[in-house]
Amino acid sequence: MLEIRNVTVRYPSMKDNALNSINLTFHEGDFICVLGKSGAGKSTLIRCLNGLQKPASGEIVWDGLPLSTLHEEQLQKVRREMGMIFQHFNLVPRLTVFQNVLTGMFGYRSSFKNLIGWFTSEEKSLAKQVIQEVGLTDFMDRRVEHLSGGQKQRVGIARALLQQPRVLLGDEPVASLDPGTSDRIFSLLKEMHHRHKLQTIINVHDVQLAKRYATRIIALKEGEVIFDGKPEQFTDDMYVHTYDASGYSERPYTLTT
Repeated sequence: MLEIRNVTVRYPSMKDNALNSINLTFHEGDFICVLGKSGAGKSTLIRCLNGLQKPASGEIVWDGLPLSTLHEEQLQKVRREMGMIFQHFNLVPRLTVFQNVLTGMFGYRSSFKNLIGWFTSEEKSLAKQVIQEVGLTDFMDRRVEHLSGGQKQRVGIARALLQQPRVLLGDEPVASLDPGTSDRIFSLLKEMHHRHKLQTIINVHDVQLAKRYATRIIALKEGEVIFDGKPEQFTDDMYVHTYDASGYSERPYTLTT
């Protein structure tokens, strides 16, 4: 189980806390979408969960163990169990789909093997399997720089799945994609969530996507949790409060379930 216990995060360049005394518990099977305006603390929250951002106070607790008490080798093991999908893909453009996906195994291997790029037959077989799962078998040997945005994000998902994670984290993974592609990526994420029995936590700006796919929505505002509940409970009024929308006419869409 993954928990956030009274976590506060401060950045030297910011007047206010990025996160302010956050308490959350994430349960097995959750497909969570985190909503909020830019600067609400969504990315900081995700970075805290996998140990990339250390809180000023409070604890991130994984299977009963506070991350702050773990030494580097233990923390690396925790990060292996948390696959990460990025907004800007974080792929190597001149490498192929297959080569990029294989980097998902790096956390399990020695630095020397990673440096020389030697992979076992089993590792290659697992990479081919996840590439097939995300629908990119025909693009396996194509360099990533020649793919569309949606295809690149599928590579990112495959790379994260190759880690064999228990938790899948996403930091605005569809922010740079068009609405149709975003919907297809979320559909794929939900399919992988069920198939691999994952706990999924994703930052997203699109409220409609969150209401369509999430089992639970968390909304942040100025570093604090202002909503934590089922998608159908995220009302028009809560939308206005979360995004400081002054009236219904200013909303780009009506919230539907």
